Amino acid sequence: MKQGRSRDIIRAGTTVEQMVRAISGLIVTGSLRPGDKLDEGSLAGRFEVSRTPVREALRQLGAMGLVKREPNRSAVVSTVDENHLNSMFEAMAELEGICARLAALRMTVDERRSIEAGHRASHRLIRDGAEDEYAAHNTRFHTALYLGAHNEHIYDLVTQTRARLAPFRRAQFHLPGRLVRSFEEHEAIVTAILRADAATAGNAAYAHVATVRTAAASVVANPQVFADL
Repeated sequence: MKQGRSRDIIRAGTTVEQMVRAISGLIVTGSLRPGDKLDEGSLAGRFEVSRTPVREALRQLGAMGLVKREPNRSAVVSTVDENHLNSMFEAMAELEGICARLAALRMTVDERRSIEAGHRASHRLIRDGAEDEYAAHNTRFHTALYLGAHNEHIYDLVTQTRARLAPFRRAQFHLPGRLVRSFEEHEAIVTAILRADAATAGNAAYAHVATVRTAAASVVANPQVFADL
């Protein structure tokens, strides 16, 4: 199964976003190991693109702390810096807490109905064990939360931070039982928003990200375990 998953990721596509997702997934789950070279020419050939989008993908991976490069040398997979990862998750927890608190106060009736409906529909994905589909739903859920805060500056900050944490947040869904716990954590956020309970919504969102950080740390600490799943 490991080989099938890796091949699927490698065929993910040709845009910068798809390359970042493909390469970061291989790094976080241990298919690419610290010290492995990421040659621009080889990557351009694999994804059938020019070197320009490859350089941008590597730049973004560097911002995530997954890749490092020195002048005139190939990029290499770096060891994930635990302090760097923790600092990003700390910022993410604070930002998501703010978004949930504001969303509880500012979401329109239609927005509240939409986030609740999407949350309820995601239960089917858990029943089916659809990790990839749930990960996509998870992104939509949190985006709705950010938009529901109705603050453009906060939206920019939280989406930029989330983009850097995306591969770690996706990897958590490989953990046994994580889909169910994620749904339950979302439930607490949605319930508070529907009640316009800003304090509870903010605390629930903060706690949710703290749990995600713990799950992501498990993946980072044991990447080979998840590469073999």
